[in-house]
Amino acid sequence: MPILNKDMSVCISLAGRPSNIGTRFHNYLYDELGLDFIYKAFTTDDIEGAIRGVRALGIRGCSVSMPFKEAVIPLVDVMEESAAAIESVNTIVNDGGRLTASNTDYEAVATLVDEHALDSDATVAVRGSGGMARAVVAAFRGAGFDDLTVIARNATAGAALANRYGYAYTADEPASGTSVLVNVTPLGMHGADEHSLSFDREQIAAADVVFDVVAFPADTPLIRTARDAGKRVISGAEVIALQAARQFERYTGVTLTREQVARASEFSRSD
Repeated sequence: MPILNKDMSVCISLAGRPSNIGTRFHNYLYDELGLDFIYKAFTTDDIEGAIRGVRALGIRGCSVSMPFKEAVIPLVDVMEESAAAIESVNTIVNDGGRLTASNTDYEAVATLVDEHALDSDATVAVRGSGGMARAVVAAFRGAGFDDLTVIARNATAGAALANRYGYAYTADEPASGTSVLVNVTPLGMHGADEHSLSFDREQIAAADVVFDVVAFPADTPLIRTARDAGKRVISGAEVIALQAARQFERYTGVTLTREQVARASEFSRSD
C-alpha cells in the first residue's frame, strides 16, 4: 500500500456493525493495482454529521450499510435509478462535493439472477422485508419474475414490499414445491442465529435453487444443506464480492476482471 500522503483518495464505509470484509477487499485491490487510495470502516450515531464530513473532507467514496441505507437519501444530491427505484442507498460517490447515490446490492443481485440463468417462470419465495430484501425483490421483478411471494413476520413491511412490486405477501411458510428460495434475513449469520435454517429441509428438498444473501459466513447452514441436497446455490459471498466490485469501479474508475474480484474476495475472508 502506498505511504500515506496528502493526495491519497480516501474511501470509507458506514455501518451499524462494521466488518473488515469491505476494508480488506478494497485495500487488497488498491495495493495490487498500485492505486493511491485507502479504505477504512466506521460506525456512527450521527449519520447527518458523517455525510457532511464526506462532503466537506472530500472523501471519494462511501459504502452505506444498515441502518443507514434510507437515512442518507435526503443527504445526497443525486439518486441513480438503482437507488431511487428501491429507495435504498449502499454507495455514495463524491465528485467535488456533489454526492451521487446508487445501490450496487440491487445491481449485484440482478447480475447473479442473470448469470445463474434463473427461469423467470419459476415460483420464488423471498424471506425478509428490509432494505436488502427490497433490492432482491426489485431485481427479480426487473428480471421478469411474476410469481414471487414475500415472507415476513413484520406484516406492515412485508405487505408494503410485496405490494410495491405487485407480488404476494404471507407470514406463513412458502407453498410446497417453491422453485427458488431466497433468504434475506440474519438467519445463518455469525451470532445468535448462526445455526438457524431460514427454510426447512423439506422446502429445500423440493426447491431447484437456493439463494442466501447472508455474506458471512459464506457457507451458511442454508447453503450447506442445499448443497448437500444437490441443489443449485447462490451465496451471499457472491453478492458481497460483486457489489463491492461495482463500488470499487465507481470510486476508482478501474474496471476489475473476474480473477481480480475472486482474489480480493478470497483475501477479504481470510484470517
